[in-house]
Amino acid sequence: MYKEITAKVHKEAPAGTYFIVLAPGESLTDEMKKLSDDGLLRGELRIDDGRTISAKQRKKAWATLRDISLHNGDDQETNHWYLKHMFMTAKNATYFSLADCSVTAARHYISFLLDFCLEWGIPLTEPLISRTDDINAALYSALMHKRCIVCGGDAHLHHAEDRVGMGRNRKEIIHLGMRVMALCPTHHDECHRIGQDTFNSRYHVCGISAAEEMCKVWGLKFSE
Repeated sequence: MYKEITAKVHKEAPAGTYFIVLAPGESLTDEMKKLSDDGLLRGELRIDDGRTISAKQRKKAWATLRDISLHNGDDQETNHWYLKHMFMTAKNATYFSLADCSVTAARHYISFLLDFCLEWGIPLTEPLISRTDDINAALYSALMHKRCIVCGGDAHLHHAEDRVGMGRNRKEIIHLGMRVMALCPTHHDECHRIGQDTFNSRYHVCGISAAEEMCKVWGLKFSE
């Protein structure tokens, strides 16, 4: 479930900051019961500082829409209209324009477009990593769709920090929490050749903690 809910700072405390969250017209009690065993609603906090979309973000969005158009034959405006409404429906987002939307809305939309490309195997005319406006979202999406985080090609699972030794059956190892990334054979070999730190620095990537849903996608063990 995805919802954008406005929160205000309540007070500062020595241990951090308290927020008061208001969800107008929403009753989340049932959702909380469905989504967690302890009745706590967990989510992601993003700070929207009121800035409008940057020229760089606009360029990334339209470049990705152009690549989608090259792939499916429709013009960019048609794809933009269709995908924008798909995005608003999927994310419960309000109407926006790439001319003057917020930085946050642009970031979410770019991630949505790249996720669409990864899901449907749509090639990009430049490295995927240079298109994203949210590296963590891109790393997650690449893993969920088994696409290389660098180039978008078909990927292998790469253990970024947690080494799986020779002779061990990867299917029997509990992968939950291991630091992983999705890499195509070419970039997988490159990473092993130049070393993880150099690879991370070169492509501005890192391994992320394998979640249960990732393990399911890759057919890996996540619990005893």
